[in-house]
Amino acid sequence: MNIFVARLNYDTRESELQDAFEEFGEVSSAKIIMDKFTGRSKGFGFVEMPNDEEAQAAINELNETELDGRNIVVKKAEPRERRSNRGGFDRGGY
Repeated sequence: MNIFVARLNYDTRESELQDAFEEFGEVSSAKIIMDKFTGRSKGFGFVEMPNDEEAQAAINELNETELDGRNIVVKKAEPRERRSNRGGFDRGGY
């Protein structure tokens, strides 16, 4: 399962994110999204866990808990095509 993690401390490292989720089971990957211009964290990331039951347990236990001094939001990631339009310009498939 792909898990979305928001409200991360800008200093949180991928290894710390992975460690938090490994308490619940195997973590395939942990990725913090970085701003391509500044190289700074955007304050959110994704964790991939192969076992859905372990992933759901991690979501249930870690959502609204503190990591590096910030209360994080943890939920199942939605595929891009299912996300609602947030007012951005629709290029009509170009």
